[in-house]
Amino acid sequence: MNKIKNAALALTSAASIAFTGVTASSAPLKSTPVTTAVAAVDDGNDDWLHAKGSRLYDLNGNEVWLTGANWFGLNCSEGAPHYLWSADCDDLLREVSDRGINVIRFPISTERIVNWMSGKSPRLSGGGMQASYNPPTDQDDGNGGIIKAGTYGSINKDFVEADGKTFIDELSAFDVILGKCKKYGIKAFIDIHSPHTDNSGHNYNLWYGKAGVTTKVWIDSLVWMAERYKNDDTLLGFDLKNEPHGKGQEGDAAAKWDGSKDENNWAYAATQCAEAILDVNPNALIFVEGVEQSLSGAQAGDYWGMPDRKDNSPYIGAWWGGNFRGARDYPIKPKQGTSQIVYSPHDYGPSVWPQTWFAKNFTEDTLLKDYWYDTWAYINAEEIAPELIGEWGGFMDGAENQKWMTLLRDYMIKHHISHTFWCLNTNSGDTGGLWKSFSYNLGDVTDTSNGTTINWEEDKYELFEKALWQTQTTGKYIGLDHQRPLGINGTGLSLNEFYSSYAKTEGSNLDGGKKADGKPIDSIITTTVTTPVTTTTTSTTTPKPVTTTTEIMPTTPYPTTTTPPTPSPLLYGDADCDKQVKMNDAVLIMQVLANGDRYNENGSDPNHITEEGMINADCYDPGSKLTPFDALAVQKYLLHLVQLPEYNQLTPPPPAK
Repeated sequence: MNKIKNAALALTSAASIAFTGVTASSAPLKSTPVTTAVAAVDDGNDDWLHAKGSRLYDLNGNEVWLTGANWFGLNCSEGAPHYLWSADCDDLLREVSDRGINVIRFPISTERIVNWMSGKSPRLSGGGMQASYNPPTDQDDGNGGIIKAGTYGSINKDFVEADGKTFIDELSAFDVILGKCKKYGIKAFIDIHSPHTDNSGHNYNLWYGKAGVTTKVWIDSLVWMAERYKNDDTLLGFDLKNEPHGKGQEGDAAAKWDGSKDENNWAYAATQCAEAILDVNPNALIFVEGVEQSLSGAQAGDYWGMPDRKDNSPYIGAWWGGNFRGARDYPIKPKQGTSQIVYSPHDYGPSVWPQTWFAKNFTEDTLLKDYWYDTWAYINAEEIAPELIGEWGGFMDGAENQKWMTLLRDYMIKHHISHTFWCLNTNSGDTGGLWKSFSYNLGDVTDTSNGTTINWEEDKYELFEKALWQTQTTGKYIGLDHQRPLGINGTGLSLNEFYSSYAKTEGSNLDGGKKADGKPIDSIITTTVTTPVTTTTTSTTTPKPVTTTTEIMPTTPYPTTTTPPTPSPLLYGDADCDKQVKMNDAVLIMQVLANGDRYNENGSDPNHITEEGMINADCYDPGSKLTPFDALAVQKYLLHLVQLPEYNQLTPPPPAK
């Protein structure tokens, strides 16, 4: 953010608004659902994407659209996404997914990643996180005393150790966040917001030169991340550097885009970094932003670093990270090919800075002519590469800025341009956020309903929501995970659900409702065997196919012999009665518990549970009423931790007949 053409404007930092961090034991907070502690089930690592022309596709060639938002804080001193000092992470991500956001861009600093990779990941602190966990029973405190059950509140409980109050470290916390994203069908990518950890680090021009970060350190840290998460398709890719910028007259201190091998040549550095990442994870998307200024060619002999002229300037300006004029002659072409390259301009409205292209009654046509087309829009329009507008947003002023947001939103919809809105956070000084305020509901500690009340800037969300990927008629939000639906309240779909049931009948707001024939990806083999089934699959990512071996486990209950057992009319865990046990069953159970009027046997939703499904769903202590433990049992079964039905250790299973 803070993407200004003229450096004279002093802007408020993204995290400069004061807050009070609350420690774990500050209030008797209500417990969160038992299912929040469960790691999401791996679905086969089959959600990787690739580019062809100006569009993005999944492994089977189905078109996808990334429509998401930014959540900053990992780039800042607090060490966690902001507002986890006020709200529960599980509640936040559940509501984000239910509202149709299918991807989150997480700004982070190189310095923070370097600490992680060197084994020096510090613990979270109360300044950036409120976290606690009610021990279910009295516990020994290790010092001769007893921690009574219910001593602490229960918020962000996955971010503390078993004692209920000691914070985990930052890297472990990031893994928890990714696990929760996976749980709710949300994808993610990181953005190197600055070399150093600093709430105002985005103001620094380059990707090197602060906190001991060199170009090599920057590349090595991203390669480490790519290696660490190469088998987790929740983290789809890497935005190499937020807004490389600087004015031409700054010379070596400013990012440029040309054909040289100079260290400050962003095109060269980005290519080297992309190649290194793709060497360890050839399936990762590489998001490459622009620079601020480019040479105008106004006069022969003009060069980068020369003084500016009042008239006939040698430089053409843009928003920070928004200028791709140099990419015409010097595109990003890693040795592995361009199938993973996504150009990612940033664009803002007049409330951030009164640029010259706003000094008229601007329209889409004037914006294209005066700025958008030659600066970044040509890349998409001429089928050079896909684009993702990494940052756009602003205040709802009822005037010019709101007009600009509407024009850009509609242009992105019409031209299948992916995007991540700036931002979820409320504390962005020059744009505001989608969230408005939070409160954590107090009350009965046995209540398992949502703890956090999240108040949204509803007028801003309404403007933004039209640019979320959704079915054309029914308005169901479309996720990027093939197996998990986006969210749990029934408003979202998995990618397979969309291409199986909706793409042919109503299409989506991508391409104005154009119908499509899709080929769903099934990473789960439905069979009855005693050993894992090993299949060899070849990625369709071009131009360098990658052959991977995936171990696929059966989803029916494990037999005890190689002879298939006699089929039983009861399949524990199969809540949706499709003759297999999948994550969808855990989701349906949770939907029944959370919204019975819609999803119980007589519910209004067409996909409500049936009487047979209720019997199957009762897979934890069969004969007891449906509880969150049944959904938990399905997830544990899919992780191969238990067989179904699962019995409470205090209630042993009935004797074998």
